Amino acid sequence: MGDQRRRRSHLVPSHCSGQGEGVMATAPGPTRVVPVWAPPLDPEALETVLIKVRAWQPFDGESLLDDIGAVLDDVVPAEEALDDHDLRLRGHLMQLVAIAVAAEVGQKDPEAEQLIERARRLRTEAMPGDHLHAVGHLRRMAWVVNELHERLGAIKCLREAA
Repeated sequence: MGDQRRRRSHLVPSHCSGQGEGVMATAPGPTRVVPVWAPPLDPEALETVLIKVRAWQPFDGESLLDDIGAVLDDVVPAEEALDDHDLRLRGHLMQLVAIAVAAEVGQKDPEAEQLIERARRLRTEAMPGDHLHAVGHLRRMAWVVNELHERLGAIKCLREAA
């Protein structure tokens, strides 16, 4: 066992040993040359990734349920609040669809696939200008958000809803 320890080389990065790029200093034993690390993406691609990470919003099931409740409540939402409800429900739809697609739920569960398609269709529809038609549109979106949320929880794709 003592021989094995002596034969093992303990590699030290070249910047620590004062040697040139890509060269590794070793303890007694075999020498090994290791290439210098290079980032996997160029600076522009790294900046794009950073922007996306900063814009990322974690899943908030409580907020989702609050927004569904606000639209499906017996009280019709005020006209001034419709745009805000529309924006939030579209955000929930996008997030749930992204979660479902990332987990490849549609390939495993036909019901979830139908809900994903309904969500995508509703998200692309413009909100009607008439107040009552707009409320109807928001309620359809809220139902799809609710059903997709429940389905993803039922198939254990979301811990929060399970």
